[in-house]
Amino acid sequence: MIHHRLRSDTARRRLRWWILASGLVLFLGLTYLAESEPRPKLEPSAGADALAEAMIAAVHGQAWQETGAVRWTFRGSRQHLWDRKRQLERARWDDVEVLIDLATRQGRAWKQGEEVAGPERDKLVEKAWEAWVNDSFWLNPVVKAFDEGTRRGLVQLDGNDRGLLVEYSSGGVTPGDAYLWILGPDDRPVRWKMWVSIIPVGGVEASWEGWTELETGALVATRHKLALGKVDLTDVAGAANLTDLEPGPDPFAPLLAAGSEAAGAAPAAGSGP
Repeated sequence: MIHHRLRSDTARRRLRWWILASGLVLFLGLTYLAESEPRPKLEPSAGADALAEAMIAAVHGQAWQETGAVRWTFRGSRQHLWDRKRQLERARWDDVEVLIDLATRQGRAWKQGEEVAGPERDKLVEKAWEAWVNDSFWLNPVVKAFDEGTRRGLVQLDGNDRGLLVEYSSGGVTPGDAYLWILGPDDRPVRWKMWVSIIPVGGVEASWEGWTELETGALVATRHKLALGKVDLTDVAGAANLTDLEPGPDPFAPLLAAGSEAAGAAPAAGSGP
């Protein structure tokens, strides 16, 4: 009888916690939805294109085109080395390293220094590719305002702020997203608002600050404050060529070498986790 009563009391406590947790989730969800902003209507115009060009010039877009390699860490956890000239990517997190040919989305993966193959490799390569798509977009989305599948429109804002809405109908992991850039008097972004599929709330705002000049002269923002956190980029560096950024053996040699599918091949010196 005592054991039955104890089990009943435990069940009631679990039920109360479940009700409280469900209520909290519902409250937060309703709060977020109440604060959600409708997506502005986009009306393409020559004025919007001109403002987009000025925004790209303000972050030295031409210098970005001359940046052949870039390195950065996303939110202190994912390390990236992007060879932009050859469109190759090295991603590292925890005890994982992945090398990817971005043109084909094929790659090789290692865990704890041992190469993995088959479905496990494919899963890690896909995860690394999705991470690169997201993390490189935070690195410099300004220069992507004229990417294939984009549309641009002016948005009227309060005060002297100028708004440029950029919609992406294709590309990336989640096509259909839109970003409202708010520009400062120097045409450089100071913040943006997002309408993206992975966030259920429309108009989430993030700051664009901590502007850093790469060796090539390109400017990238390294700090982004959001209502519920931040997105920081650290160890940011760029150069005209990969060898200027990463002297020594080619870190992508294992990916490019003949017979790169052979299991057990070790990464080149300096490229392992």
